[in-house]
Amino acid sequence: MKVLGILGSPRVGGNSDILLDQALAGAKDSGAEVEKIVLAHKKISGCLDCEKCDETGVCAVKDDMLEIHERILEADSIIHSVPVYFWSMTAQMKAYLDRWCAFFDAEWRWHRSYYPRMKGKKIGLITVCGDLDVSTADPIVHSFKTTTQFTGLKWMGVVQASASKKGDINSNETAKKEAYDLGRKAAV
Repeated sequence: MKVLGILGSPRVGGNSDILLDQALAGAKDSGAEVEKIVLAHKKISGCLDCEKCDETGVCAVKDDMLEIHERILEADSIIHSVPVYFWSMTAQMKAYLDRWCAFFDAEWRWHRSYYPRMKGKKIGLITVCGDLDVSTADPIVHSFKTTTQFTGLKWMGVVQASASKKGDINSNETAKKEAYDLGRKAAV
């Protein structure tokens, strides 16, 4: 079992990163092999809508997303962790998610070569916002949950937490436990 963590925060060591590390610890403690990708350390351009991937299944943009696509295909579960930036996901996470289109043909069906490797894959999400009302992150949850439903992947759930200053989440034992439990769920 391989669990891939995707950090969409540009603030390494911040609250989203801390919770992702908790989730990956839960997965590892449950026997999974874990890997973390920090999107802020990668060069990922936005989708150009050139439609070249519709036929080939390979994105025409030559950047780090091609390697990330391989990591996605190798994983059994993917846990995404992202803070709220202006009531949405970060630019890094949005560019990453948009580039999933390379997995699909022109009719928005899985490319035949990808379907066997994507079928049954589990998706989880962690959001952190500075607002005390964690539903501020609901637009992000909607994006990931709808993507999961549309693609037929398995939705593991979401951990939503509130924290502002770097490291504030360390005092939220509930959020840390929920993230750890999401990781354990990803490893099953």
